[in-house]
Amino acid sequence: MSQVSETRAQSEQLPGGGSRSDVADKVDALFGSLGDRGRVIVRQLPLSVTVLLVVAAAPVFHPETLADPRFRLALLAHTALFVLSVAAPWGRLPASTWVLIPALDCVAIGFTREAGGPSFSVLSLLLVFPVVWLSVDRNRAGVVLAVAATVLSTVLPAAAMGTPPTQGSMIRTIFLPLVMAAIAVTAHVVAGTLYRQRETLVRKDEALADTAAESIRRQQLLDAVLSTVHVGVWVVDQNGRDVLTNKALQADAALSGLAPSASQPRLFEADRITPVAPERFPTARAAAGETFTDALYWAGETKASESKASESIAGEGEDMRAYSVTARTMSSGNGDHAGAVITFAEVTALIRALSAKDNFVATVSHELRTPLTSILGYLELVLDEPGHEDIEDELKIVQRNATHLLGLVNDLIAVASERVELNLQETDVAGLLAGAVASARAHATGSAVELVLEVEEPLTARVDPGRIRQVFGNLVSNAIKFSPDGGRVIARAHRADSHVVCSIADTGIGMDRQEQEQAFTKFFRSARSRETAIPGAGLGLPISKTIVEGHGGSISLRSEPGKGTTVTVNLPVS
Repeated sequence: MSQVSETRAQSEQLPGGGSRSDVADKVDALFGSLGDRGRVIVRQLPLSVTVLLVVAAAPVFHPETLADPRFRLALLAHTALFVLSVAAPWGRLPASTWVLIPALDCVAIGFTREAGGPSFSVLSLLLVFPVVWLSVDRNRAGVVLAVAATVLSTVLPAAAMGTPPTQGSMIRTIFLPLVMAAIAVTAHVVAGTLYRQRETLVRKDEALADTAAESIRRQQLLDAVLSTVHVGVWVVDQNGRDVLTNKALQADAALSGLAPSASQPRLFEADRITPVAPERFPTARAAAGETFTDALYWAGETKASESKASESIAGEGEDMRAYSVTARTMSSGNGDHAGAVITFAEVTALIRALSAKDNFVATVSHELRTPLTSILGYLELVLDEPGHEDIEDELKIVQRNATHLLGLVNDLIAVASERVELNLQETDVAGLLAGAVASARAHATGSAVELVLEVEEPLTARVDPGRIRQVFGNLVSNAIKFSPDGGRVIARAHRADSHVVCSIADTGIGMDRQEQEQAFTKFFRSARSRETAIPGAGLGLPISKTIVEGHGGSISLRSEPGKGTTVTVNLPVS
């Protein structure tokens, strides 16, 4: 409940402790529980009680009035009308039959006033009861009947009793119906307004009940979904406080102590050694409004020795578990940050399977590199020896393919180990990019691709020239390969603060969002490249990423289907 609503509710407290709305609800419920007879009796009761009080007061103030037989007959008429309201089977009679009671009440009041004489002229005020009763009906005919009954109450008694007209009686005959007509119209309008408000409230209550039922149904559905999924779900508010957690998260022992603790951190970076700083916990990042996808965290107890931490994942840290964490922020109606939803998907088995695969690839690659190196060595000896001129071209083809295969094996080893050996030295990066472009011009010409170089020279940085040349070669080669129908490839390089930024942009086939997310995955090749038989093993971008990140830099990709791709490399100057 809002503060305004609470204040309003408090201002409507009654002395007994209940509120006006509570009293109104109780009265409304009581009146609604009455049958047709009960409602007629309740409406007749105020007039009957008032007449009874008049009878009780008459002996004190005007005792001779009770001796008048005409006054007694009028009182008898009131009694008969009350008995009729109690005894009549209103439920079996037509719906509008009850109007006879208030209409006859008006006439009976007129006879009572006329029989009482000038001393009881005030009894004309009793007409308010039947007039209001007739007017509050939704049918406008009740107002007309109330005015007509008022006129009869002034004319009929005087005519029946032969009372000569006086100035007072004439004034009463004119003004009393006018006053009662005003009361009747006012009562009808107010009653109509209340009826409409009640209908509106009833509709709102029904809509609120439907909304509440739908909310309950959705809550039950949400509970069922959250209890079914095996992904841990954690909802936090904008301050990082718990709002909701599902059973999968609560039942996971490794995630039960995720709250930052200076004494025993329970969450670690991807290396499984470095504790996650409190401000980098998933809940803290999400509460700060950060959105991230598939961030890798390790939870559980770490090994005390760093040497043990460098062992194989399959055999070390069995009590640690890997989680892919994703966070999405929530916004309130006015766009303010209102919290976040965080999911924890355990990927320990997947990480270990990938590690086993990488170990297998690395092992096989090492085993292949030794004989390939030997083959290339003996090929060089054969080519240097005379007497093989007739098969020299064939031997060079073997040498070229063996060299290509050895390069592929070296790439496999680098990708599998996710690190490369670097020989850092001060190097002109712009010159390396220019060399990669120059080496690819023949390839570009054969593919009808325009190759453009835009660099600021010199751009010196401390890098491994061989490895960075390999990165530029991969990127330029990819840009040309994926522009099969011709186009334009632009290689740019410039300095930005403490980094050298290099980009290779093409106007080729491009990639969709899903392909961009997997572009740096080992052995990934887009569907279009497979359909058009574009050569490649899917290692160019992964090995480039490994080399660039080994330098402490970053590599990113931006693409749009049919409009081309831009790959950007950021290398620190030192």
